[in-house]
Amino acid sequence: MRGKKVFAAVLAMTMLLSTLLMACGGKEEAYTTVRVNEVTHSVFYAPQYVAMRQGFFAEEGLQVELTNGGGADKVMTAVVSGQSDIGLAGPEACIYVRQQGKEDVPVIFAQLTQKDGSFLVGRDEGNFSWEDLRGKTVIGGRKGGVPEMTLEYVMAQNGVEPHVDATVDTSVQFNMMAGAFTGGQGDYVTLFEPTATELEMAGKGHVLCSMGEESGLIPYTAYFANRSYMEENSDVVQRFTNAIARAQRWMAEHSDREVAQAIADQFPDTSVEVLERVVERYRAIDAWSATPVMEQASLERLETVMEHAGELEHTAWVDFEEMVDNSFACKAAA
Repeated sequence: MRGKKVFAAVLAMTMLLSTLLMACGGKEEAYTTVRVNEVTHSVFYAPQYVAMRQGFFAEEGLQVELTNGGGADKVMTAVVSGQSDIGLAGPEACIYVRQQGKEDVPVIFAQLTQKDGSFLVGRDEGNFSWEDLRGKTVIGGRKGGVPEMTLEYVMAQNGVEPHVDATVDTSVQFNMMAGAFTGGQGDYVTLFEPTATELEMAGKGHVLCSMGEESGLIPYTAYFANRSYMEENSDVVQRFTNAIARAQRWMAEHSDREVAQAIADQFPDTSVEVLERVVERYRAIDAWSATPVMEQASLERLETVMEHAGELEHTAWVDFEEMVDNSFACKAAA
């Protein structure tokens, strides 16, 4: 009889604990999973990692599944095919898809960065001049990608005509550019952080200049989703944008060291000291957008860069209001 009472008590306690766990776990179960595909994994996207680490997404009831696309074209393929809900890449990817005449086109709803995040890296240290590129080869990334097009635009602005005065190598995949350079290919390469700083600290190259500082304001990286997804999940898109806006404000109010510590778990092979140096470098060129709102003039500068690269006819410039929906960003910024 005593054994039955003990069993009953244990059973009751187990049921009570299960109920409590279910109640406590109710919030977690209520999370909405958002599959985000980023063009590459870089300190350049620090606000996104801050939103993850500081719990801003979680407080909005979202759980982010982050994958690395390894190129804007691959990110767009994942979004268009439905493998990912939201893409983080250059707006040029959205322009290219619109030229294909698709009905369910991707729409930009939030901007993350406002300048080119790459740095020109060379083999020799010293006073850099764009004239140094004459007769040389620069590994520039995928043809038609914003990094490659911005490079060519900046070269031309500084009197060095791409493919005439200097060679721009577009044969190397984005994720392989640093390896190709350290392996002896090319004379210069454009790299994102923390790769550029790590390569420099390893004595395998020298950061010569910021491409973002040279090119000026461009909506370099933005979030987009298929129009159908945004219509069916407008609340999710709003909450996602709210988290990004909070992260942008958080970064503006915290030091380089604090930002580095907040994103450290995203870069386990990079020391906090290196991350702090990289954050300082990006902040110095004003790389991050203060709010997720995209400006029309900024997008038009990107289209100018694309037109210069021969990737976009002037007659094919997009209608800003059709490609960009700032309603979510404006609410989040407010």
